[in-house]
Amino acid sequence: MGSVDLDAFSALLTDEGQSLLASLRDYDPAAELATATRLRREHDAGLVSAALTQARLRQRAAAKFGEDAYRMYFTPDGVEQSTRASVAGHRAARFAALGVRRLADLCCGIGGDAIPLARAGVEVLAVDRSPLTCAVARANVQALGLSGLIEVRCADVTEVGTDGFDAVFVDPARRGGRGRIFDPEAYSPPLSWAVAAARKAPLAALKVAPGIPHEAVPEDAEAEWVSDHGDVKEAVLWFGTAPGARRATLLPAGATLPAAGLPDPRVRPVGRWLYEPDGAVIRAHLVADVAARVGGGLIDETIAYVTSDEPHATPWATAYEITDVLPFNLKRLKALLRERGIGVLTVKKRGSAVEPEELRRRVKPQGPNAATVFLTRVAGAPSMLLGAPAASSAAPSAPPSA
Repeated sequence: MGSVDLDAFSALLTDEGQSLLASLRDYDPAAELATATRLRREHDAGLVSAALTQARLRQRAAAKFGEDAYRMYFTPDGVEQSTRASVAGHRAARFAALGVRRLADLCCGIGGDAIPLARAGVEVLAVDRSPLTCAVARANVQALGLSGLIEVRCADVTEVGTDGFDAVFVDPARRGGRGRIFDPEAYSPPLSWAVAAARKAPLAALKVAPGIPHEAVPEDAEAEWVSDHGDVKEAVLWFGTAPGARRATLLPAGATLPAAGLPDPRVRPVGRWLYEPDGAVIRAHLVADVAARVGGGLIDETIAYVTSDEPHATPWATAYEITDVLPFNLKRLKALLRERGIGVLTVKKRGSAVEPEELRRRVKPQGPNAATVFLTRVAGAPSMLLGAPAASSAAPSAPPSA
């Protein structure tokens, strides 16, 4: 991936740069050498390089920003660290519903959060300390027609006053030169500074890594874990809403599961149905809430799989109909798969050291049928659970075989 510098980026905003970018809307990266050679006959080599880099970034960003990506501008870090549009849109809608009309977006990056906030009717001051990042953010604001609602300011966020704003949003940098940063105090700015800034505002939200330890969540914050299409994307610490509360939010539906303060579920034998809680539910420590909703228990006190005897429709977990519960034994599994003509095998693991690809290599599934195998522990014992997603299963007729 090529780099982006301020001078090269500025050249992209000229008429020539815009025309060149438009011509690369659907270009094939596999043919980049030939494309670059052709374009350099008519354009400066530096401009061609910048345009090709931007075209690649736009193609990558489409997964997060959809069609907007092809009107927007990016840096490599901006694509990597920006909030997915659906997630940012959820947060913007919540800010708007809470009555926020003016917000300070600190560490705004390329504008991934400021844009949906403005579209929700919120006036935004977007602050970042990088001149290049601010230039990209301004270009995005202009390209999407939001100049009347978003002011981009290049400054150190620790020196920006937020008096007069209804809310503050802080998205500290969680990646450094060596990759992802796991220590919240190594964020830029540190989480402690962000928390202090949040406490000064009437309402605030801090974006943090979904793996944040629960003990690191301030007592006066509400913690929300957000997943999109089953993938956990982030955790957000809200101030001024519901101190001490926890919730899991699932997108695109927008369903939210608040913690009810339930005790840990009991461990019970595997029933006909197995529920795999959404990752946001697990991160928020709400497996007990899912177990209560499906009338189930855990298969092991350390494993986040819930089991029950009756099927229950729930957005908070994926349900599977279990046909076999077996001690871990690859020879037995291979024989069972061969007997049932199972050639499409989905392998899921929790509490097992066996890698899915290694298992597939050893059992060599063949045949026209499909199944899912869970490598896990049942009451402390290494086990295999065989079944299929509930939506494709018939109504249960007998308990699973053991």
